[in-house]
Amino acid sequence: MSPTAFWLVTHLWKKVGLWRPFHPFPLSQLALLSAQQAWIGDLQSSCPSGNPHIKANTRWIAFSTDLAGVLGAVPLESPKGIKRVISHLHCHSDVVTDFDFSPFDQQLLATGSADEVVKVWRLLESGQDLSSSPHVMLGPERSRVEVLLFHPTADGVLASAAGKAVKIWDVEQQQILTELEPHLNWVQSLAWKPDGSLLGTSCQDKRLHIFDPRAKSVACQTVLAHKGGREAQLLWVNTEGCFLSVGSNQMMEREVCLWDSRQLSSSLTSVTLDASPRPLIPLFDPSSGLLVLAGKGEKVLFCYEVQPAQPAMVEVHKCFLETRTQGTAQLPRLALDVTACEVMKVLQLSDSAVVPISYLVPRKSTHEFHKDLFPDCPGNVPAASAQSWWAGDNTQVEMVSLDPAHRPSLGFLSACLPCLDQDNQHLPSAHMEAGDQVKDLDNSVGSSLSSPVSSLASPSSVAPSLSATSGFSSSPSQRSLQNILGPSSAFRHIEGVVLPRTTHITNLRGLSLTTPGECDGFCANRHRIAIPLLATGGQVAILELSQPGRLPDTPVPTIQNGAPISDLCWDPFDEQRLAIAGEDTKIRLWRVEPTRLQKQLLEPEVVLRGHTEKIYSIKFHPLASDVLASSSYDKSVRIWDMRTGRQELGLLGHTDQIFSLAWSPNGCCLATVSKDGKVRVYEPRQAAQPLQDGPGPKGGRGARVTWVCGGKYLLVSGFDSRSERQLSLHQAEALATGPLATIGLDVSPSTLIPFYDVDTSVAFFTGKGDTRVFVYEVVPEAPFFLECNSFLSCDPHKGFQFLPKTACDVREVEIARALRLRQTSIEPVAFRVPRVKVEHQALAFGARKNSSRMTFSPPRRRGGNLPCQPQPG
Repeated sequence: MSPTAFWLVTHLWKKVGLWRPFHPFPLSQLALLSAQQAWIGDLQSSCPSGNPHIKANTRWIAFSTDLAGVLGAVPLESPKGIKRVISHLHCHSDVVTDFDFSPFDQQLLATGSADEVVKVWRLLESGQDLSSSPHVMLGPERSRVEVLLFHPTADGVLASAAGKAVKIWDVEQQQILTELEPHLNWVQSLAWKPDGSLLGTSCQDKRLHIFDPRAKSVACQTVLAHKGGREAQLLWVNTEGCFLSVGSNQMMEREVCLWDSRQLSSSLTSVTLDASPRPLIPLFDPSSGLLVLAGKGEKVLFCYEVQPAQPAMVEVHKCFLETRTQGTAQLPRLALDVTACEVMKVLQLSDSAVVPISYLVPRKSTHEFHKDLFPDCPGNVPAASAQSWWAGDNTQVEMVSLDPAHRPSLGFLSACLPCLDQDNQHLPSAHMEAGDQVKDLDNSVGSSLSSPVSSLASPSSVAPSLSATSGFSSSPSQRSLQNILGPSSAFRHIEGVVLPRTTHITNLRGLSLTTPGECDGFCANRHRIAIPLLATGGQVAILELSQPGRLPDTPVPTIQNGAPISDLCWDPFDEQRLAIAGEDTKIRLWRVEPTRLQKQLLEPEVVLRGHTEKIYSIKFHPLASDVLASSSYDKSVRIWDMRTGRQELGLLGHTDQIFSLAWSPNGCCLATVSKDGKVRVYEPRQAAQPLQDGPGPKGGRGARVTWVCGGKYLLVSGFDSRSERQLSLHQAEALATGPLATIGLDVSPSTLIPFYDVDTSVAFFTGKGDTRVFVYEVVPEAPFFLECNSFLSCDPHKGFQFLPKTACDVREVEIARALRLRQTSIEPVAFRVPRVKVEHQALAFGARKNSSRMTFSPPRRRGGNLPCQPQPG
């Protein structure tokens, strides 16, 4: 590999946060990469129902389009440097609900529709109007067709589900072999056992059914699987009888269960993912045991290793994608790039592109065949015809080697439909004897299906050569590396590192996990941490960062607030003063001694009274001491002088709950985001009504606001109308025009809490109960958000607080330091930017702001602005 090619591979791996050192197998060391130049673009896809809506074989990729009754199709391979031509198949008069490729004849495609008809097509060559392709029609059904699935061992056997009915078809004879006993509700999925003997179904009645269609039409086994009411899927794991089901439990959490059909009383094991309402699309590779799960409308792929013998399902990897998933498809093993140790390839269908994603097992040698990674797999020649299978033939498909040096040319011509392609007339057909088929395969070296995919070049083909991926580039012309990768952040390789255990505080007990969504959960400054406890009376524990280690088993002294806590924060100019807002409408100011709290604190230093309802949140002024802003259920924002304990200013104009408020960097303005869908900017010393307002997040579950880019923009985190978490950037002086940019992240119930580092323009986002910290550099020009590596943890955190910049270790090029609150411990997390030299870096540490206090004098209240002078880092 050339140095340039190696740089590109490592650069791309690091860009998506998947850089790992090369180790020998096992599967836990799988690497994954999606290369942008390998995308198939200029699509207009649509997914009207719950099916995957993209399918692929060793020759074609078919996908749903935004036109009713029309499928799009592109060849899997294309000549080097030639852009793929997207063909269209006008196959039905209504929406196409599902489709499936034959596992043997690579030109055979079955389609089902809401027009209640099943059609089987023989696709012509790319670039022609596929609508003129020959086809047969099966049906009509009594309701819309929901699922289609070809048989894994017999040619021309097709299962279809329409409403509550499941039928088995002989496509060549265009007749029904059998119709299974109607289900009690709508059938949601079909799955043939790998040996073709049994058919599994999942139904809206929350049950899984196992049929032996050649023996009887009634189910031989039934089990109540997923108690949640969401869509369920079933797929087989092996020929011994193990299968997987994907659905939701009684708590409406998405789950995966492993079953053994020989003992269906209960599942062997299960894995719970999250509470997202999006249905999961499962893809399983029996050779490697890898299970990939994709959520409709989400940007993440879950990867598990299924081990039926244990039994266990072990998480291998999470892949965070750039686009939302409309559907996913798995490439056959015969299409894998085995020389690059590619053990699985997934195609993600988004709104406008097909994105190939490869799972690679890192090996030192990527130019030789590794037999241990690639056992023999079923070939492309069926073991039986439809009629012989129906008569009881259980012959299995002959296994073939994936070794390029010993792999026969692959091709088979089904008798279900005539072949009009003269180039494929030499392929073996279903009417040949088995021996003739194998012999003909050995002689069919001219078949276009004879080589694995190289132009669908994901990571596997990037490694050997830079030019190997040009078949999927958006233009045949050469593009610069910047155009290939797109704009990128100087901090894109940032990495979060959990500091050694000697810095942790452990043995935490009795944490309060019910703080309101407007509260960060706990707060910290350079010296100490304040954590609400579950005990009555609004108790707060104070822990010293300078005294890490295990806390005693006996109760520690606390602050007795006297009322349940709604929010709390430390004074940035007086590190011994803690403000606590209670549900009794009062704000109490407490003074904590410099050493560890020795006794219970019962009396606050000052009590601020004025709100008439429970308080939402409180924020200290960034420049002036003794100034505090608070928001309340009474829909008002009040600004307090803590020296006198009186309200100095009040802000009005909110019509619903105030989610968040934030001071501008110069302290002149205050921004709020509210449940009424508005973002507002106030200039408190000038008017009680907002200076600006504009549209904010549409979702009403929660939101946060912070100032970025020198106070010229507002960054808002919230939810869209579909409850997906999103970020939006607003121009502070033109809120009425709406957001400049909006990006969707994922589906989760917790509000993203932002932290913005003014020195680097890097913003961190995470929510209570999350396992991921999103990181973006925010820039004042398109594309506005530059994604950086995320920080991932193995368990959910209860809170995440960033410390002042002075807590960073600049010798380690540390740009931010945070505290991660777990169930029983607190661990520091350092965010570092990798550098060749570890000396002081001006890029990561520019001038920082002076944090010395400024008094809240009368001129300040009247409008005097005292600038904050930057000092060297």
